[in-house]
This record gives sequence, structure tokens and C-alpha cells, in this order.
Amino acid sequence: MARIDKFEDLEVWKLAREICQFMEKLFRTTQLGSNYSLRNQMERSSGSIMDNIAEGFGRGGNQEFQNFLSYSKGSCAELKSQLYRSFDKKLISEEQFKKGVEMAEFEINKIGAFMFYLRKAKIKGQKFKEA
Repeated sequence: MARIDKFEDLEVWKLAREICQFMEKLFRTTQLGSNYSLRNQMERSSGSIMDNIAEGFGRGGNQEFQNFLSYSKGSCAELKSQLYRSFDKKLISEEQFKKGVEMAEFEINKIGAFMFYLRKAKIKGQKFKEA
């Protein structure tokens, strides 16, 4: 893997950003936007996916990064559950539900693969790099 100098270059962060954009579109175009408590929860969980990736990257060590990636995976699962709630309440269509769940599952798998890569990496992060 090539050297990554900023979190914005990480595929898992880019995918998390797409999830946030998808959720924002749902908030603006469906009845989900008027269910303020559920919308607020979904706003926080979707944002947490990308924010934890950024924060973990900023910590500079693979172990800490993996911890934050794990939090991101948890936020993906939380968002997936919230999508079920939204669908069950008929706030989003079946097509929107399936797309959201597909995006969350894809991100969970990508984050898991990235964590596996980091566990096997010889360099343990920027702060452990020799000067």
C-alpha cells in the first residue's frame, strides 16, 4: 500500500463521506427528515463513521487507529439498525432502505479488511517511524 499522508485519501473515509451524503439526501427528500429524534440519531451515527476514521488516523499509531476503525464499524452497524427502524416506520422506501444497508455493509467489510491490513503491517504508524 502506498503511503497515505492525510485521512482524506483513505478509501474507507471516502466511502463514509458518501454514506453521509446519502443520509443527507434522505433527510431532505423523505419523511425521515421530519422525524427529528431518529434523524438526529442517524446524523450522529453516520457522521461518527467518518469522524472516527479521521480521528484514528490523526492519532499516528496503528493500534489506536484500529480502535477508532472499530468504533466506525460499530457506527455502521448502528446506522444499519436505524435504517431498519426508518423502513419499518415507512419513512423511507424499500429501495432507499436497501441502498443504505448495502452501503453500510460494504463499509463494514472495507473497514474490516483495512484493520486486517494494519494488523499485518510492519510499520506501526507515523509516531513510531524512525527519524
